[in-house]
Amino acid sequence: MKITKINVKPVSVALQEPLRISLGLITHSISAVTSIETDEGLTGYGEGSPGILITGETLAGAVEAIGIFEKDLIGTDPLDIEKVHYIMNRIAAHAPSAKTAIDIACYDLLGKKAGLPVYKLLGGNEDHLITDITIGIGDPEQSAGKAKKYIEAGFDTIKTKVGTGFEEDIARVKAIRNAVGPTVKIRLDANQGWSPKTAIRMINRLAEYDIELVEQPVPYYNIDGLAYVTKHSPIPIMSDESAFDSKDVLRLIREHAVDLVNIKLMKCGGIHEALKINSICEAAGVECMLGCMVEESNIGITAAASLGAAVRNITRFDLDAAFGLKELPIEGGVDLSKNKLLTLSAAPGFGFKK
Repeated sequence: MKITKINVKPVSVALQEPLRISLGLITHSISAVTSIETDEGLTGYGEGSPGILITGETLAGAVEAIGIFEKDLIGTDPLDIEKVHYIMNRIAAHAPSAKTAIDIACYDLLGKKAGLPVYKLLGGNEDHLITDITIGIGDPEQSAGKAKKYIEAGFDTIKTKVGTGFEEDIARVKAIRNAVGPTVKIRLDANQGWSPKTAIRMINRLAEYDIELVEQPVPYYNIDGLAYVTKHSPIPIMSDESAFDSKDVLRLIREHAVDLVNIKLMKCGGIHEALKINSICEAAGVECMLGCMVEESNIGITAAASLGAAVRNITRFDLDAAFGLKELPIEGGVDLSKNKLLTLSAAPGFGFKK
């Protein structure tokens, strides 16, 4: 099989409701929706969803990078995924979401060629998973109301954004806990919003609300500070922005800087690199969460869910981005109709219908 053409279309879809995090406000899902055509008549679909607040990429930049990749990928077998990544890495030092778009489309083709759903090819542990749902930064009453609504809709784990200020964060988390009751899991994501000492002070205060984990409490570059927080925190600490690729994760584990690692395809460059991250973590006894960018559609969510359901060391899931979109760019893929329960298609590849 050979790649004959790579198509890319920039897509911007308004979120049903803007999401505020400590780094800024997100109003739209933006994605470089990509298709790879082959000489065997098979087409694979992927997307690159650049989150400028996290990866520093723009949609225009991702589209441009994919166009540059195409020049050297024409004639390459898309099933040779190691070679595909070698070619892309030789062209661009970073550009993770652009690489993810190509990676997802190649795995879609791999599944179609094999006649199997991708989750089967990646390990086949399960065909479904349970995701949490995220609440952005808001006042305590608003946050509590949203949390209660989500629990009534069937979700059992809430992830809420924090990192705006000591009293504000405490009031928000307290209100959510009071609204959802004692059995619902609550995860916190500070998006680098605290200093190490502030993080310890905050976490010790918030621990009374039975918090499952705290994600990225300090700036991504402060690995010593992250290790300090992990050592002194009564709540498990998870990296996100500090863990882009397998090299980052190896350092975090070597320095005992985290208890958990959040893998995101759009950060690391796709499933190929995500598998490396998970293997390093599994060997070290560190569990992973599979997360997503707010900007992703059902394409990225399906690819991430296929990986997350396939391997046992990924034990937590934050794959809720597509719930917030007014429309989807493609039909099929993971079934999103049952809220927290995401069920993968049994069709070859990712099961997209186009």
